[in-house]
Parts: sequence; structure tokens; C-alpha cells
Amino acid sequence: MSATVAMILALAVGTYAFRLVGPVLHGRVELPARVQELLSAGAIVLLAALLATGALTENGGFAGWARPAGVLVGGVLAWRRAPFAMVVLAAAGTAAALRAAGVG
Repeated sequence: MSATVAMILALAVGTYAFRLVGPVLHGRVELPARVQELLSAGAIVLLAALLATGALTENGGFAGWARPAGVLVGGVLAWRRAPFAMVVLAAAGTAAALRAAGVG
């Protein structure tokens, strides 16, 4: 067995184990309220960081103003509970219009 196949199998087993732990320990482990709050805040921080890096950077540099503007429009519409198709089309349309206008 090659090293690549062994690594793939190890990652597959680890991924399955992580997915299995949740349902198996669901009723057996009680987390304190403070830990639950910290986990919720941590998830929000990670999602915000992912959004920021995806919206603001490209190839290690600034992505230009069109992409963040599109993300902002999409975020506002999602916050206002607009239909998903409208959010996606408005965000893409905003970025496309700004790029077509030369804003980049």
C-alpha cells in the first residue's frame, strides 16, 4: 500500500470518527452553558473570517471593490430575509455591474 493510499484511509477513518462522535455522545455529555456560548461565538467568528477572506482577497492581495460590494448587497438582502435566488442574483449583478463600469 502506498503512502498516499494510507493517508487517504487515515483521513477517511478520522472523518468518520468525528461524524460518529456527535450522535454517540449526544445524550451522555452535558456541556456547561458557558462552553456552549463560547462554541457558538467561535463558530460565528470562524464564519466571519471565512467570509472576509473570501470577499476581500484574491491570490494573496486585495480583490477589488466589486466583490466586497456584491457580498455586502447579498448580506443585506439575506439579513432582510429576501429569497435565496434574489440574494444571489443581486450580489452577482452588483459585482458584475461594478466590474463593467471599471470599478474592479
